[in-house]
Amino acid sequence: MRAPYAYDHPLNAVTLPPELERFAEEAVAAGRFRDVSAVVAAGVSLLQRQEQARAELLASVLAAEEEAEREGCVSGDEMLARVRARLAEKYGAAL
Repeated sequence: MRAPYAYDHPLNAVTLPPELERFAEEAVAAGRFRDVSAVVAAGVSLLQRQEQARAELLASVLAAEEEAEREGCVSGDEMLARVRARLAEKYGAAL
């Protein structure tokens, strides 16, 4: 089975903790990766994709906040307070 992440450059200065080194060696022995360098490269690649997804999510949240401010949207707490105030006006009781 070919490794999912092709990596052809040796890593010269990476020291893994014993449990990660054992895991990497088991992955190589199982044929999932060519060598420990390929395992490390796959891990870094995965981290890179996670960081990109995190950055995209943050950008999306910030854009939604900007849109809410621009469009005059209110938070859930603000909406609840408005609903309670209207009910109190209508029914004459504090909720």
